Amino acid sequence: MSFAKLWGRAFRAALAVAAGLSLTGNAHAADKVDEIRIDYAYYNPVSLVLKDKGWLEQDLAKDGIKVRWVLSLGSNKALEFLNAKSLDFGSSAGAAALLARINGNPVKSVYVYSKPEWTALVTQGGSPIQKVADLKGKRIAATRGTDPHIFLIRTLAENNLTEKDVKIVLLQHQDGRLALAKGDVDAWAGLDPLMAQAELDDGARIFYRNAEINTWGVLNTREDFIADHPDLVLKVLAAYEKARAFAINNPAELKKTIGEQAKLTEAVAARQLERTDLSTAAIGERQKTTIAGAGIALQQAGVIPADVDVPSVAASLVDSSFVTKLGVK
Repeated sequence: MSFAKLWGRAFRAALAVAAGLSLTGNAHAADKVDEIRIDYAYYNPVSLVLKDKGWLEQDLAKDGIKVRWVLSLGSNKALEFLNAKSLDFGSSAGAAALLARINGNPVKSVYVYSKPEWTALVTQGGSPIQKVADLKGKRIAATRGTDPHIFLIRTLAENNLTEKDVKIVLLQHQDGRLALAKGDVDAWAGLDPLMAQAELDDGARIFYRNAEINTWGVLNTREDFIADHPDLVLKVLAAYEKARAFAINNPAELKKTIGEQAKLTEAVAARQLERTDLSTAAIGERQKTTIAGAGIALQQAGVIPADVDVPSVAASLVDSSFVTKLGVK
């Protein structure tokens, strides 16, 4: 579908539903919003397009609502900001959102911004590490509560290792990449685009990948925000759809935008996009299944308590009602 048709359909649907909410009184006029706080993240290319183009600001200006962009350096930070109500919309991996919800963070995943292969296990180019078993006794950088951390734990378990067999060094993604480059750690549970940058700029080498256990990139909001401002959720997602359509139809400009926003070369941006699928934004049963699968694997590894009903939490995390109303594919 063309950019114009995709955006037009989403925008008209958002206006129609928002108008219906206003007439029926479901939107809380007393809780008027003056500002929406939304994150942008280098692992979420669509957010970079939306921030660069200013389409959300243009749409919300009619309602007297400003947009504040907040940089998220990882799923953990986006989810922390949501829990603290310093963000209204935050980008994360699906499995990270599941862990947050299990831990009492009232997040809801309402949109898919990408189907990525954004994490793998990385080491230095000249390292003797060739396979997962070689990690025993080694220092591995990872960012707690993010998809790379979850990827690492699952990978260790699938190779008959546990966290006790290695030394996990908890660092934010950028610091993990730098620690690997300096030799302070032996390996890194990487995340694109930093993983692509490490490959191309530092000579780092991916020694293990498994795209099937990368969970979806999801846009989250809070339960209270959904309850109080469903019309604004629809408007944000309609703007996201405009940005996603633009990204798909303008790959050269997408690479340029990623490079400018994240201060990366276009070659690094291109490598990131090789592992990023933007073709679907619908959220529903597929995402629930993948996210629940990650949670069950973590439960078997002892990360999630045995008494947690993981499929039930995954089902409560995913809210497909908004993309359904917008006709998102």
